[in-house]
Parts: sequence; structure tokens; C-alpha cells
Amino acid sequence: MSEISRKLNRRGALGRLSALAAGVGGLAHVAPTYAQDKPLRIGIIAPRGGMLGFAGECGFRSLDWGVARINAQGGIGGRKVELVNEEETTPKETIDRFRRLVLQEKVDCVQGLISSGVSLALAPAAEQSRVLTMMWDGTTQDGVKEMLPNPKFVFRSVDNEIGVVMSTLLALKSYKGRITRIAGVNPDYTYGRNAWTTFQAILKKYNVPHTVVSEQWVKAGSMDLSSNIAALQGAKPDLIFSSLLFSDLPVFMRQAHNSGLTESARFVLPDGGWQQIGLKKEFTPEGVVLGHGSMYFASPSASPLQKAFVQDYVNRYKEVPHFEGDRAYFCLQLYKAGVEAALRARSGRWPDAADIAAAIPGIPVQTFGGTATMRPDHIPDMTMYGGLTTHKSSYDFVTLATVETMSTKEIQKPPRADFWQWLESAKFSV
Repeated sequence: MSEISRKLNRRGALGRLSALAAGVGGLAHVAPTYAQDKPLRIGIIAPRGGMLGFAGECGFRSLDWGVARINAQGGIGGRKVELVNEEETTPKETIDRFRRLVLQEKVDCVQGLISSGVSLALAPAAEQSRVLTMMWDGTTQDGVKEMLPNPKFVFRSVDNEIGVVMSTLLALKSYKGRITRIAGVNPDYTYGRNAWTTFQAILKKYNVPHTVVSEQWVKAGSMDLSSNIAALQGAKPDLIFSSLLFSDLPVFMRQAHNSGLTESARFVLPDGGWQQIGLKKEFTPEGVVLGHGSMYFASPSASPLQKAFVQDYVNRYKEVPHFEGDRAYFCLQLYKAGVEAALRARSGRWPDAADIAAAIPGIPVQTFGGTATMRPDHIPDMTMYGGLTTHKSSYDFVTLATVETMSTKEIQKPPRADFWQWLESAKFSV
């Protein structure tokens, strides 16, 4: 989701792609034969520190939970699963760690990756190297344009824009007739600019008369938003759209509350669920449109699987999980389903990466957020969650008054479609 890493030094990253492909490519053509007692090794690359550390940590915890259950049930194809963890940082460093996982650690699959900037740099290496790579939250989008349209070995996350599409539709439904003066407070990189443009495009699509009274762009990692708050106070918007999604979001909401903006304006936070435990009731009002990605921890229709995960997570870590845990668990379960399907197709002979990759599209798997599948273009179809915030819970942070769900089949562009053309012609339920 994040494209922060685009702003980091990528010099030298592309120079490693051909070397990685040369080192790994030859291995993929050797038919694998394994003893049943040899562990199935999955390499994990995800952030543990910095602005994305909170997201990576939830994913790691989810994997630990999922792998323990899989191993207790006999593993994958009769082989116990072993995780080999690395940290996602800059594109250059992450490509080096990917190389180490594949060439030195001899992992069977690589999973993880949250930053779109890192994913965009690493994906060509993984694809050319024929290494099965499954992304939790990373895309291979440059803006809204898909840069790896026909991958064979790389499986991406949902498109960056779906949270914005869903939250905007919820805002149209909830705030009908009350959207006139709008302001945007968004990250100053591609995702934030596309999110703001998408929000306005949907308002235009449904002929919602409005005036843009302020556009505020927040630099990555900025914790002082006083100048942005002052500009908003002068603009007097009745609706503020913000795609902030790191620790700057709770800071913004606190400062907005202190300035009185939460009394005069409504808020749309399409990916704010990432920061759910930071959005305290003391400064986050009721009635905010809040997106929760592919899992909401307190969904009234939660499956026994999700309830068990959330309960165990809370008991162990003393906090509730967010949707990155669902993305990590989805990749793990999808890989398991792909291996087992390929094993059946090969009459029990262990499959190679190409066999597994070919088996994955279309297989339904149960995740915390519901049933999910991978499309033929290697982008998932999942259920997305969101709704309006309330203070009526025992938590010190806002929860959802009612939980709305939408399928990505309705709010995500189809394979090979141009996003803006699709958005203009798409028929949504409003």
C-alpha cells in the first residue's frame, strides 16, 4: 500500500536483478525431490521497524499463529513449515535479502512485502528468477498503472485504490446532501495524490456539487501538522478526506480535535483501520467513515476462525489485530492450497514453483475476513470492511457502529483495465 520506499535510495537495486535471476533461474528447472521429513521453508520479508513496523509486526504474529496450526495438523503436503524472517527496508537492501533467502537459505517460497515502492522494485527479479513470491500488501502499480500485467510467479495484493472507492461510496450513502465544501489532507506521494483524485472523481461521477476549499500534502514521517490544521481552519470545510495511514493519522486527528475541526467537519479515512488502536475516542469523533481493509476484528459476522485468531491475539499481545494479519494469513493459506492442489495433479510427486503457481488462481481459501481467491492476473478478490465510527464499546479507541462489506469484485478494476476508464463506467451500489 505505501509507496514511501520510492523516496528512499533505489540506486543499485536494478543492478541486482539480473544477477539474482542468473543465480536462481537455473535452479527452477531442476525437478524437486524431497524427503517428507524435510521442512518446507518459507521466507518472510516484512518491516519490523520504522513507519511500517506496526503493519509488519501484525503480519508476523499472524503467520506464527497460522504456521502453528498448520504444523499441528501435519504441515503442508506432509512437510512441517519453517519460517525464515528478513526485514523489509529500502528496495536495494530488500532485494539483497530476497537473494539471500533464495540462494543461501534455499526457501521454497517468499512472502511478505508491504511497501509498493519495494514491491515494484523487487517483483521483476522474483518473476525473472522463477521464485514464487506472494505479497501481503505490496502492489506492482506505478500510480494506478499496473507495471507487471502478466506475472507467472509473483502474486500481488489488492489494488491500492479499493479502500478509497469503498469509503467514498460509504460517504455518499451516509452524508448525502451534506458534502459541499471539501478538503483533502493526504500523503505527499503517489498513493495520496491518486486517493484524493479518486475521491473527487467519484463525487463527480454521481453529480455531487462540491467545492474544493483546501488541499494539504503531508510529507512522509511528519508529526507537526500545525500549518495544515491552520489552513483547514481558515478554509472551513464541511468534509475532510484523508488517506494518511501511518502514525501521522492519529496525530492529525488529535490536532484536528484540539482546533475544533472535529466539531465542524465530517471525516473520511479510507485506510484508517491500520491505525485503529491509535484513533482514541477522546479525539476521534463518532460518524467518521473508517476503512478497515480485508478484516475488522469485531465483525458481528466473524467466522469461528477469525474469532479464535482475535481471541488468541488479544490474550497474547494485549491489543487487537488489524487487517495486515489477514493479508499475511491469506498468503500462507493460499500457498498451502496451491501446493496441495499441485500435489494432487502430480499424483503425489512434489511440485515445482511453476506447478504451484499454475494451481493457485481460482482456489477459494478461508481467511479471517472471509473466503478469498486469487484472480488469473494474480490479484486477489476479497471482502473489504468499513463503516461509521462509534464510541459505544469498552475500548478506548473508536469502533464501527455498523459494519459494511463490499467485494473487490465490485470495487476493484478488472484485469487489464485502465483504472480511470473503469471508474468512469463502473456501476456501483450507492
